[in-house]
Amino acid sequence: MIPLEEIRRARERIGDDVLRTPLVSFGTDERIRLKLECLQPVGSFKLRGALSAVRAASPEEVAAGVVTASAGNMAQGVAWAAREAGVPARVICPEGAPRAKLDRVEALGGVVVPVTHEEWWQAMLDRGRDGVEGLFVHPVADEAVMAGNGTIGLELAEDAPEFDSVVIPWGGGGLATGIASAIKALRPEVNVVTAEPETAAPLAAAFAAGEPSEIEFLPSWIDGAGGRALLPGMWEHARELVDEAVAVPLAEVEEAVRLLASRVHVVAEGAGALALAAALRRDDRCVCIVSGGNIDGNVYSRILSPAAVA
Repeated sequence: MIPLEEIRRARERIGDDVLRTPLVSFGTDERIRLKLECLQPVGSFKLRGALSAVRAASPEEVAAGVVTASAGNMAQGVAWAAREAGVPARVICPEGAPRAKLDRVEALGGVVVPVTHEEWWQAMLDRGRDGVEGLFVHPVADEAVMAGNGTIGLELAEDAPEFDSVVIPWGGGGLATGIASAIKALRPEVNVVTAEPETAAPLAAAFAAGEPSEIEFLPSWIDGAGGRALLPGMWEHARELVDEAVAVPLAEVEEAVRLLASRVHVVAEGAGALALAAALRRDDRCVCIVSGGNIDGNVYSRILSPAAVA
């Protein structure tokens, strides 16, 4: 669990440079509320953790710049934080990452370092890559990053009416760990539920087996969540903080994307719609974290087309 005081210090560090995102009802369904992190300046919650980590570092630590390993959203957050700090940003990016996200990284001044998916995963395990200079900001496992993510939990505890569960997409686990740390400290009666695509759901598999292991991984249009294995250390966080891990069929995530567009006029990427897809299976009072809205235009068009709905 990330200490509550660390999360409060992260809120002081990031200040007003992140949006205190709105909490809205899911159309006429008052049972489900949506925390719209897709409205952050970089289109996802990642700005919270990136700013928290970069501002927690000393000027000497970031003098050579900052580095992260990301398929897009954390890359944008780190590029934004580095630009604000006046230092270079370098992003180790896996092949096949959405071009639209990488274009926005470069527009923020970040330098993209493309590698294979295996090399990208290794960079996360090694906390960097030879030849890529700068302070490595882990997209998931840095305590300062998770504390920044936990500021969402502070806002929920302060802004949300009574609710029974918070549903959080699980990519690497940094978002869920941060939010759950705050919620369990402030509203311990609330259940923490994670959502993954069923084609790449290592946390749900670990809960089912009682221990983590590598699983069959089927890539999909959902690029911000899911994987073949849990990152080191994240199982320990999940066992302490997560009450239920859910794997959601891709078709249900697509339907959640459509419902967010039609009922709430919100654009969500696949990872951003996962929580709603999982909540629609429940009958309790839920808060869903809509984690991001950086969806590829061609994918979004396909999902919203009449043929896809039919």
